[in-house]
Amino acid sequence: MAPTVVERVESLSTSGIQSIPKEYVRPKEELENIGNVFEEEKKDGPQVPTIDLKEIDSPDEFVRANCREKLRKAAEEWGVMHLVNHGIPDELLNQLKTAGAEFFSLPVEEKEKYANDQTTGNVQGYGSKLANNASGQLEWEDYFFHLIFPEDKRDLSIWPKTPSYYTEVTSDYARRLRVLASKVLEVLSLELGLEEGRLEKEVGGMEELLLQMKINYYPKCPQPELALGVEAHTDVSSLTFLVHNMVPGLQLFYQDKWITAKCVPDSILMHIGDTIEILSNGKFKSILHRGLVNKEKVRISWAVFCEPPKEKIILKPLPELVTETEPALFPPRTFAQHLHHKLFRKDQEAAAQSK
Repeated sequence: MAPTVVERVESLSTSGIQSIPKEYVRPKEELENIGNVFEEEKKDGPQVPTIDLKEIDSPDEFVRANCREKLRKAAEEWGVMHLVNHGIPDELLNQLKTAGAEFFSLPVEEKEKYANDQTTGNVQGYGSKLANNASGQLEWEDYFFHLIFPEDKRDLSIWPKTPSYYTEVTSDYARRLRVLASKVLEVLSLELGLEEGRLEKEVGGMEELLLQMKINYYPKCPQPELALGVEAHTDVSSLTFLVHNMVPGLQLFYQDKWITAKCVPDSILMHIGDTIEILSNGKFKSILHRGLVNKEKVRISWAVFCEPPKEKIILKPLPELVTETEPALFPPRTFAQHLHHKLFRKDQEAAAQSK
């Protein structure tokens, strides 16, 4: 069966339209707080914390503890942080971004050769969001989605062949990012009073934790005040690592307000996902976030979701973190059940709004 033909957002963007189709226009209650992202980025106010990881392995125990405590505090208060001195070479990050941007600069017809088929559940490849909720709402983005680690679970046949170095740099990035994920999980474990390998084990370890990359491509939008690149959500992952092309767009719902993340050169932005929030019994936060678009610049981001296996692990608050005064905040679920629960709840909310 041929994949469903979907109109790509890039094609809409370059068609010369002055107003966006109604299925991209957000509901009225959302429109009240969508501003110009370049103005939003300049605003003073709370800032996403920046964590310098260069001292994470310092031989000085005091220095090491201080660095880890800053990471813990950011995980508790924000659930999102810019990581600098993260150990991944700037040159590799630049190559990764250049490779993804080169792929997206290909003609749409060329990219269509990599199209996924969401109707059959095959989400790997080139895609755009299909309306999967009662309101029929769409997001102003195209994307490329593929599993990048562990290496024996990858399907290299669907990876972009152009540019020719795409597989090499993406594979190198995946390997290095997997090391960084282990390091962060180790720190979070210790800061919860657990042995250092505990969270890593609980999310699947080296064999089972899946790293899924989604390159988000947000074309210029003629009416950015009416649309969203990505609607408000929390990540289901254990951790999410994100780099971008230095065009602002990410917003975080912090202390009942939308805060725009400032662009920090050479940083990797890291989110705590639902999985770690559940295991930590709510001590670490999975923050609500969304993506704005603009009419001047294309925004591209590279998000890597570190996901536990769908069925093999039961996600629930770790018993050491559950007490009479701090009872379990989340029921036991597999990752697949958690995904289903979130989608089902979103559908219910959309159905209620459309009535």
